[in-house]
Amino acid sequence: MDCCRHKYEAVVIGASAGGLAAVATVLQQLKDSFCIPILLVQHISASPESYIAAHFDSKSHLSVHEAEDKQPIKNGNMYIAPPNYHMMIETDGCIALSVDPPVNFSRPSIDVLFETAADYYRNALIGIVLTGANSDGALGLKKIKTLGGLTLVQSIDSAEAKAMPAAAMAAVDVDHVLSLEEIGHYLNTLCDC
Repeated sequence: MDCCRHKYEAVVIGASAGGLAAVATVLQQLKDSFCIPILLVQHISASPESYIAAHFDSKSHLSVHEAEDKQPIKNGNMYIAPPNYHMMIETDGCIALSVDPPVNFSRPSIDVLFETAADYYRNALIGIVLTGANSDGALGLKKIKTLGGLTLVQSIDSAEAKAMPAAAMAAVDVDHVLSLEEIGHYLNTLCDC
């Protein structure tokens, strides 16, 4: 897939309660020309077989994978943190997985992904906090904003669980507060080939 030149090099998304439907709604809005890689932390209980990649693969034209340690990040792909592993971006731009202790009572933690992605991508990163029942993602979104990245939060009135969007908006002067459909459409404007 050819990818246009654009300012942003990656999108990180954090979701918890209600996130499966929320992320699917965003993905279904993306045009076929959208090719910026997406990295997702979706809080979900650990199970021997993760179905989440297959769930999102059917909702998107992107190639969806459960992330693997040392995996390079490529345009046109979506990477999902495996259950019970933190997903991070290393200094070489590859994915790293960790079983370090939970952060914000969560592993994978949204903050861990957002903070390491912000360190690597700096102002070329888009951070998105969606529905969820805790505050995970707020500190990571703040770091993305501090380093010049673009910050988006799902509107509280459209979120199934309002705590995560509310915590993010309390911690960060976010760039945009949008409904799920608006998030997808806005992302399209950032990679309009």
